[in-house]
Amino acid sequence: MTGPVVAEKPRTRVESAPPPVSAGRSPGHAVARRRIGAALRPVSWALAGLLLAGLAWSAVVATGHFPRQLFPSVPEILAAGRSLWDSGLLGEDLLASLRRAAAGFVLGAAAGTAVAVLTATTAPGRRLLQPVLRVFSPIPTIGLVPLAILWFGLGEDSKILVITLGVFVPVWINAHAGLATTPIDYLQAARCLGAGRGQTLARVVLPEAAPDIVAGLRVGAATAFVLIVVAEMTGTTAGLGYRIYQAQLFSQADRLIFCLLVLGAIGALCDLALHTLTAPFTRWAKEQH
Repeated sequence: MTGPVVAEKPRTRVESAPPPVSAGRSPGHAVARRRIGAALRPVSWALAGLLLAGLAWSAVVATGHFPRQLFPSVPEILAAGRSLWDSGLLGEDLLASLRRAAAGFVLGAAAGTAVAVLTATTAPGRRLLQPVLRVFSPIPTIGLVPLAILWFGLGEDSKILVITLGVFVPVWINAHAGLATTPIDYLQAARCLGAGRGQTLARVVLPEAAPDIVAGLRVGAATAFVLIVVAEMTGTTAGLGYRIYQAQLFSQADRLIFCLLVLGAIGALCDLALHTLTAPFTRWAKEQH
C-alpha cells in the first residue's frame, strides 16, 4: 500500500544577473588591458634593472677612484655610441656581425640536432660517434681559431666555422640528453600501438625532448654572440668584435663599453625571439611544471 502522492511544485530557475559593466568599457576591453599589462610587466622590470645598473655605474664613477679614461660616465658612453651611429660605422658593424652569427648558428644548430638524433637513437652513432664527440666537446672553441685560420685563411669561412663549432657543442649535448632519456613507457606504448621507428621518433621522441632541444638552441645562440667577438678580431674591417678590438687598441673605453652593451642587447633580443618561436613546441612542459 502506497502513501498519498504529493504533487511537486514547479521549480523556477533563477538566473544570476550579469555583473554591471561600466559605461564605455566592455569586458573585452578589460581583458585586453590585463593582457597588455601582463606583457609589459617584464619589460618594466628589465628597464628598472637597467636603470639600477646605470645608477650603480654612475655612483662608482662619481667616487673618483678610477680614471675617467677607463671608467667613462653613462653620458660619455651614450655620446660615443651616437658618434658611431652618425658616422655609419655602427650600422655596418651590426649587419656584419648579425650575418656571421646567423650563419654560424643555423649551421651549428642543424648539425648538432642531426648528430644528436644519430647518437641518441642509433647503435652505430652511440658506439662510434658519441665517444669521439665526448673527446671533442671539452676543447675550448677559442683554441680552434688558429686552426680555422690555417685551414680557411682570414676570410669569412674561418669566422663562420668558429661560430658553427661553438654552437654545435651545446646544441648536441642538450639535444642528445633529451633524446636519450625518453621514458621507456612512451616507447613501449608506441610499439604496442604499431608505430614504426620513424613514427616513434617523430611523434614521441622528438616532442618529448623538445624542451632540452630548445634549451640547447638558446645556449647555442648566446654562444654565437660570445664567439663573434673572437672571430672578428682578425682579418676583418667591420663587425662589433672588430670595433671592440680597435677600441681596446686605442684605449677608447667609452666605445668599447657601448659595443659590449649593443652586443648584449642584440643577444637578449635574439634569445627572446627564439623563446617566442619555440614556445608552441614546449607548452606542454610548462603546463606540466
